[in-house]
Amino acid sequence: MARRRFNRRQVLAGTTALAGVAAFPMPSIAQSAPIKIGILTVKTGPLAAGGIHCEEGITTFLRDRDNTLAGRKIEMVVADSGGNPAGAKTKAVELVEREKVSMIMGPFAAFEHLAIVDYLAQNKMPTFGYAGAEDITQRKANPYVVRTSNSAGQCGYPAGDYAANELKAKTAITLADDFAFGYEQVGGFQRAFEDGGGKIVKKLWSPLATPDYTPFISQIENCDVIFCGLTGANPLRFMKQLRELGVKQPLIGGSTMADDTIMRGFGEEAVGMMSSIPYSLDIDTPENKNFLAAIRKLYGNDVAIGLYSAAFYVNGMILEAALKATGGKIEDSDAFIKAVKEVKLDKTCRGPISFDEKGNVIVNHYIRRAEKGVDGKMVNKIVKVYPNVSQFWTYNHEEFLKNPVYSRDYPPMKS
Repeated sequence: MARRRFNRRQVLAGTTALAGVAAFPMPSIAQSAPIKIGILTVKTGPLAAGGIHCEEGITTFLRDRDNTLAGRKIEMVVADSGGNPAGAKTKAVELVEREKVSMIMGPFAAFEHLAIVDYLAQNKMPTFGYAGAEDITQRKANPYVVRTSNSAGQCGYPAGDYAANELKAKTAITLADDFAFGYEQVGGFQRAFEDGGGKIVKKLWSPLATPDYTPFISQIENCDVIFCGLTGANPLRFMKQLRELGVKQPLIGGSTMADDTIMRGFGEEAVGMMSSIPYSLDIDTPENKNFLAAIRKLYGNDVAIGLYSAAFYVNGMILEAALKATGGKIEDSDAFIKAVKEVKLDKTCRGPISFDEKGNVIVNHYIRRAEKGVDGKMVNKIVKVYPNVSQFWTYNHEEFLKNPVYSRDYPPMKS
C-alpha cells in the first residue's frame, strides 16, 4: 500500500530580518536553517471541520509574519490524523522520524492525544496540544507538553458559577456526550455550581452519534437550568428537538455547544442559549479585529471562525515569543519548552495568555447569549467575562490533584 503523502506548505521569507531581532543573540549558521513545525490535525472524517479551522489559524499567523519568526524561516508540515488514535500515532511517528520536525501543534481530539502523548514525551518533542483531556496537563503531565486551548473542565467552572450566581438557579440537569470530554465538562460545571449552592439532580449521557435526543429530553424536568456538553453537530440536533418538545428551562453549554463556527446552523430555537468558551468573535479589542481581518483576507469573508482558528493563531504568537526568548533557537527541546511555559502575552485575540506550572493555558472565559444578528442569523453576544481562568479554577492545585479525574461517576451527585 502506498504511503499517504503529507500536505506540505513551505514558503521562504525575504532576506530582511524582523525588527527587533538584533536585541537577541544571533543564530549560528546551523540554527539559521528553517524550522519545521508539524501540524497534526484532522482533515478527513467527522471531525474534519474543526481540524481544518485549526490549520487556517496557524496559516494566517505565519502569512502575517512572512513565514519568519525571530529570524528563522518556518516550514509547516501538515499531517492528517483522520480523527482516530491509530492515524494520530502513524502521523506522529512520520512527523518525528521522517520529517524531523522540531515541534508539533495538535492533535485535535482527546483520544488522539492520549494515544501519542507517551511517544512524544519519549522523543522530547515540544507539543502545543489542543485536545481537552484533563490529565494531559494534570496527573499525567509531561515536561514537553503545553495545552494552548483549554482543558475540558475549564469551561465548565464559569458556566457553573454563572448558573448559580447570575441565573440564581438552585437545581440543574446535565446532558453531555458519553465519553471523557463530556464527563470532564460536566465535572467542572458540577463543582462550581455546587460551590454556589446549587444541586445536580440528574446526569444524562448520550452516545456521541445520537440521531434522536427524544429519550433523553423526556427525562429533563423539575430543574432550574440545563447544562449541556455536546460537541460536533450534536448541539444543532439537540437544541431543535429540545424546544420542539416544549422544554423551556434556560440552557448553558460548554465550549463546543455554541462555537461561533456552528452558529449559522442554529435557528430561532437557539435564542437565549448560553455558553462558556475561551474565545468569542465579538471580543472588542484591536487584536481580535486584526485577527478577524487577517483570516478573512486569506480565506474570504464567509470563512467560519471560532475557537479552533483563534487558538492556533495564538499558537503562532506563543511560538514567536518563545523563539525570541531563546534567540531563535529551538534545537534544545528543554530550553525551548521552558521558554514556552514562561510566555506571557497581555494582548491576543483571545485576551491575556499565560501558563500554569503543569503547562495548561490560563485564559479569559466568556459567557455568551445567543441572539439574532442584523442579518437574521444567530450570533453570540458576550454577557460576562471571567478573567484568567485556570484549569484548577479557584482550588488548591495539590488538593485538586489528589482527587480522581472527572468521570461518569465523579464527582458524585450530592442528591
